Parts: sequence; structure tokens; C-alpha cells
Amino acid sequence: MSINLNVTKIGQGPNLVFLHGWGVNSGVWQPLIDILAKEYSITTIDLPGYGQNHDKLPEPYDIDTVSALIAAHLPTSCVLIGWSLGGLIAQQIAYDFPEKLSQLILVCSTPKFAKEPDWPGIEKNVLMLFARQLSLDFSKMLERFLMIQAMGSENAKFDVKTIKQNVQQYPNPSETALMAGLNMLEKVDLRVKLNQLTMPCHIFLGRLDSLVPAAVSEQLRELSPTAKVEVIAHASHAPFISDTEGFVKRLLGALTL
Repeated sequence: MSINLNVTKIGQGPNLVFLHGWGVNSGVWQPLIDILAKEYSITTIDLPGYGQNHDKLPEPYDIDTVSALIAAHLPTSCVLIGWSLGGLIAQQIAYDFPEKLSQLILVCSTPKFAKEPDWPGIEKNVLMLFARQLSLDFSKMLERFLMIQAMGSENAKFDVKTIKQNVQQYPNPSETALMAGLNMLEKVDLRVKLNQLTMPCHIFLGRLDSLVPAAVSEQLRELSPTAKVEVIAHASHAPFISDTEGFVKRLLGALTL
């Protein structure tokens, strides 16, 4: 199936591409874009079924299909920056289309999200709870999800308000895409693939993150000895919202352009 995604570009300079996480859309990046677009060419791509692409649903809706679809819209030799679920998809793109990327940057994202005895992560019953709530009331489910994302942040209420304001300028996501995303978070395991990536990789984690535990940092360093893993002390799951200027400095320091 051939699907042309809506892509937003702003600014001039080296190419940075941002992929958002589950339940939201590219509006979540607006605080960063306002700063970075002065020196970089910023591309944001809403995942299929989200935001500007809310009505674009590939079949099957799985990580391989979604990754290939997004890869087709990437500018040449870009730095791909993926947050949460967007980071999982970014890793698949980096593995399947390494020639597209000059660098991979992950924000509160790992190659496997679901918790296992040997792997810190999200409890599977939490993902099941999101699925049940999604079928009942999307708005309430999103509110609870955003609160979980902000847990631990010194500015939790502000963080949630900022995210909601930025994402609500676009249509609500498709339930099909939301359910497929939860399925990815529960079942996808890219640990072997992360170890085989050839481009520079930088991974940001939040010490206060309740969805992607910072404790996974040691496993990540073992999986990918060449990757730089950085734990941000006062950050939860959305460090680019809770301390935008501080995160921009870290991001610029991580770029190998």
C-alpha cells in the first residue's frame, strides 16, 4: 500500500527529524522547534493514524510497515530523534534503512518497553489498563496517560497542560493506531537490532521516569557499548517539556553533525 504522509518542515540547516510518542502528535515538539528552527532544518512527521496523518492507516499496522512508511519521507543524512514509541520506531528505521541516518537519538525510549525478569520496563498490566480505558473514553485515558508521563516532574501539572495545549491543535488519533501502538509497546523487542546499529547513538533517560525506568541504563550500555546513555537527574518521561532549554543544551551537545 502506497501512502503519502503529511510532513512539516521549518527552518534551514542540518536536518533534524522528530518522531513523537504514543497518544499524542508532533505538536508535542513545539517548545523545541521554537528554539532549534533558528539553526536547523526541522522535520516533524506524525505517525500514521496521528495528528495530520490521523486518517492514514497502513495495513498491516505494525512496526515494519510504519517504519518503512516513515523512512520514505526522511530527508537525506538526517539525525532521527524519537521519543517513547517514536523512539522504538526510530530504532527499526535505523536498522532497516541505515543509509538514511547520520545519527540516532532516543528520548526516554528503549528497544523493549515491556518489563521482563531481566529487563526493567512497563508492567504489562499497565498497558492492558490503557487498552481497556481506550475503548471506554479516549479523553480520560489520555489525561491519565499524560499524568503518568509527568509523574516525578517538579512541574507535573504544567507539563501536562503544555503537552495538551500543543497536541490538541490537531485531530485526535485513530483508535486503530492507538491499539496497534500499545501492541508494539507490549511485544516488540529490538534488543538484538540495537546492538547491530552502525551510526552514532545517544540515549536520554529520565531518572524520575515511571514508564521507562532509568535502571535500564546498565542493560543499554551492555547491549550497545558504543551508544552514549545519559540519565537526566530531574527529568521524568518528557524532559523536553519539563526543562526545554536544559534539554536543548543536552541535545545540541549530543549532536555529531
